Amino acid sequence: MTVMAGATGAQILPLLAAPLITRLCAPADMGAFSVWLGAVMVASTAATLRVDAAMILDHEREQQRLCFGVIAYAATVLALALVLLGLVGHVLGLAPAAGLSWFALLGIGAGTWLSATMQTTLAYAASHRLFDRAATAKMVQTAVIVLSQVALLYAGLNGSALMAGQLIGLGAGLWAARRLLAPPSARIGLKLDRQQRAYLVKHQAFWRFSLPSSLLNNVAGQMPLFLIGLHHGAWAAGLYALTVRVLSAPVSLVAASILEVFKRQAVHEFEAAGHCRELYRVTFKTLLVLALGPSLTLLLFAPGLFGWVFGPAWRPAGELARLLAPLCFFNFIAGPFGYLFSIAGRQKLELFWQVAQFLMTVAVFSSPLALRDSMIAYAIGGCSLCIVHLYLSYQCAQGSRPRRPCGIPDHLL
Repeated sequence: MTVMAGATGAQILPLLAAPLITRLCAPADMGAFSVWLGAVMVASTAATLRVDAAMILDHEREQQRLCFGVIAYAATVLALALVLLGLVGHVLGLAPAAGLSWFALLGIGAGTWLSATMQTTLAYAASHRLFDRAATAKMVQTAVIVLSQVALLYAGLNGSALMAGQLIGLGAGLWAARRLLAPPSARIGLKLDRQQRAYLVKHQAFWRFSLPSSLLNNVAGQMPLFLIGLHHGAWAAGLYALTVRVLSAPVSLVAASILEVFKRQAVHEFEAAGHCRELYRVTFKTLLVLALGPSLTLLLFAPGLFGWVFGPAWRPAGELARLLAPLCFFNFIAGPFGYLFSIAGRQKLELFWQVAQFLMTVAVFSSPLALRDSMIAYAIGGCSLCIVHLYLSYQCAQGSRPRRPCGIPDHLL
């Protein structure tokens, strides 16, 4: 409840500001910003190497200091590489760098570094149950993002206002998080030292399996936006971006908050009993009840609500939201249970599931289908994979000797 209270404040501001922002910028501006933000999200996940998730298992301060140092090094190298590649691509006229502004190219590196560092700091907070302070930092970040974007849009910066506001908010959120949480200071040099390399070896399962899995998950989540923009233009990408923002609100508001507590409690139950069956059942029932209301509302009233709240130009986004309402329902329930694969040491199994999701997404949005037909096919494929995910995560919750998932040979488990 503490985490959800903080997440509520962090989510209410963007939702309240969205009707104003959609009236100050065109769908094409929203589409360009969302593609840029998607690239930042994917890159920041790569920058963490996913070893930030190891802090929930490794609480010793010196070990966590090593984690911060490893991620700071990886984030810095990746951010500089992205900026350099983007600038070279822009000069040479290579797609997609040629279509981005100089500010957007420079901002990808800054956004990657800030997002990766903030994600690591929040993982540190979860490992020490500092949920209230983490929630405060996230609220500061969100408030500054919203206020900066609105102010810069009023100033006439158009699409660049959304990117600049995002970077300002990320910086403010990281500053607040470090002041409130006082995490260990990262040691960073021209290369990783012996202890940092040993830390990577110790937690190699995270960067060998969890990192590819998380990257595939992020890329699969952003792939529809990228491919819609490629095949249907920035206007359609903007409509889809608003749809995703609204659909992801309940996930960010409730499911992500439940995840922060669930993964900590699941670790304790695994350490004490070797399984977390009862915690899984209770969490599943809670998520099921909470998912029904928002999903039914979208299914029945989404087009009219979008047109009324965001303006007539955005009513088609409500049509997309109606088609994706079932997928929103299953994503809401299945999302928090993904961490069980790491706790149970089954990261390889999750990686295969993420590959399947990625291939499904690429197949759907690469097909020569109309936008509506693509949404329907994506919803059907996504719901099917969410059901498989729930089944596999429940097997992980059974403990050290779960039943073998049907049809999966030993060497894949």
